[in-house]
Amino acid sequence: MTREEKDALIDSLVESFNTYEVVYVTDSSALSANTNNDLRRLLFKQGVKMQVAKNTLIIKALERADKDWGELIDTLKGTTALLFASNPKAPALAIKDFRKKSDKPKLKGAYIESEIYIGDDQLEALTKFKSKEDLIGEIIGLLQSPAQNVISALQSGGTTLAGLLKTLSEKEN
Repeated sequence: MTREEKDALIDSLVESFNTYEVVYVTDSSALSANTNNDLRRLLFKQGVKMQVAKNTLIIKALERADKDWGELIDTLKGTTALLFASNPKAPALAIKDFRKKSDKPKLKGAYIESEIYIGDDQLEALTKFKSKEDLIGEIIGLLQSPAQNVISALQSGGTTLAGLLKTLSEKEN
C-alpha cells in the first residue's frame, strides 16, 4: 500500500469517525471469505457499514478525529473490523444474529455517543440499548396517557350524567 493510499484510508476513517456516533470495534479473524461476505450482507441490511483496516492506521485516524476514544484505543490488537452505524443497537443485534451460525465476530469495544463499552460481555447489554427514536416514542406515549385518561373520564362522565338525568326525568312522569 502506497503512502497516498494509506493517507486516503486514514482520511476516510476520520470522516467516518466524525460522522457516526456509533462505532463498534470487532474481531472477525478466522472468518472465511464466504462467511465474511455473509456478515457484510447482514450488516448492510441492518444499515451498518463495515470497514477493515490495519490497527496502526485506525489509531492514526482516531487521533485525528474530534472525539475522546478513551480505552477503545487499547482494544486495537489483532484483526480489527470497524462497524459504523446510526442506530446504537443495530450492530449488536446483527452480531448476535450472526453468532447463531458462528462464534465470531467478537466485540472488542464500542463507542456510542461518547460512552465507551469494552469487552464481548457488553454485547447483551448493547442489544437492549434504546435508540433516540425509541425513547422519544416512550415519552410521547407517557405524555399522551394522562390526557387520554382525562378525555375518557370526561366522556364516560357525560354519558353517566346524561343517563342519570334521563332516568330521573322518566321517573317524574
